[in-house]
Amino acid sequence: MSVAEYNLQAEKSFPSSQMAQTETNDHMSCVEARNNTCTDTKISGKDIFRRTRTRDICRIARQLATLLRAGMPLVPALSALVEQLQGSSERKMISLGSRENPLALVMKEVCNSVNTGSALSDALGRHPDVFSNVFVNMVAAGETSGTLEDVFLRLAEMLEKRVHLTNKVKSAIAYPLMMTVVAVTVVVFLLSFVVPSITQIFLEMDRTLPRPTRLLISTSAFMKTYFVPIVIMVCAVFFGIGAWKRTKDGRFRWDRYKLKVPLFGKLFLKVETARLARTLGILLTSGIPILSALGIVKSIVQNSFIAGALDSVKDRVSKGSDIAGAIRKTGLFPPIVIHIMATGQMSGNIENGLMDIADMYDDEVEMTAKTLTSLIEPVILLIMGAVIGFIVLAILLPIFEINQVL
Repeated sequence: MSVAEYNLQAEKSFPSSQMAQTETNDHMSCVEARNNTCTDTKISGKDIFRRTRTRDICRIARQLATLLRAGMPLVPALSALVEQLQGSSERKMISLGSRENPLALVMKEVCNSVNTGSALSDALGRHPDVFSNVFVNMVAAGETSGTLEDVFLRLAEMLEKRVHLTNKVKSAIAYPLMMTVVAVTVVVFLLSFVVPSITQIFLEMDRTLPRPTRLLISTSAFMKTYFVPIVIMVCAVFFGIGAWKRTKDGRFRWDRYKLKVPLFGKLFLKVETARLARTLGILLTSGIPILSALGIVKSIVQNSFIAGALDSVKDRVSKGSDIAGAIRKTGLFPPIVIHIMATGQMSGNIENGLMDIADMYDDEVEMTAKTLTSLIEPVILLIMGAVIGFIVLAILLPIFEINQVL
């Protein structure tokens, strides 16, 4: 839905009443003010997708959409949702100081605020650690156009896609990482504690040992002597990198480096492109202006380097450039993304083009994740097998020489 179509729909929804028109303008002013605030917001941990479980927010959106579609008024629907969340927390026996679900407490406050005359978007906006700018602004647009149930349904679908995409990326990274950690731990344990007790027998024989055995003994002695300093150094490097990443410049450089990492760099870019395209498409479909939508999208992009590129895109669009041309000048996104958006602009249906881009990259992320897992697993097994084989060979060679002498 374009912005013009959205305005036409708003006029049809509130045809002749001056009060309704004033309320519409007030809502849109609220959306614009919130969007302007969002534009200046720095990327932080206060994001729906980082601080709160996305599955829970997705469930809230879908249940509200179902209740509203069934014809239930907003306040009773919120009360029913609070009751559902409270019952779920009791079944799970949450006992960390309180058995009540924290999300149920938040929704209870939202329900009370709406019941006393507050707009739903304003009530949700009072909990930025739970509901993101995307969520709040889309709800505000839904209130204005009278399509709140459709907005909740779009939010639920968007969050479900995000959960699925995130799980695919996590599985592609977590499995090789776990195998690498296990392999390194096994080798370090063998070199530090097992090999020294075995090679001590060879040293007591006072014989010239094969070169692989001498190399193994030297490596084992080094690991045993400097095991604690090595662990301390690794931990210091790990925490040092973590502290550096929390700085603005460090985060920017780290996010830019991630996009250049062999194998995984393209995967990270596809994930961010899919997230960006889907969110921007849904915001435009909900009737939010393009400049405001770009500011909102920037606040939920997890890569600060891409967020910086969105700043330049927004600046060019505000000066009259078309969005496809502005994105092309960043040199960050693949050409196919630019061509699809340019085609959508010419046809006046850029929202569908953005959703097509998101679906395309969702599929590509899934295929890339499977390919990476299938490629990295045998490589890790091969390297681990070679290291273990070298250790076994270095131990067996002196034994073979002794048998030949005897």
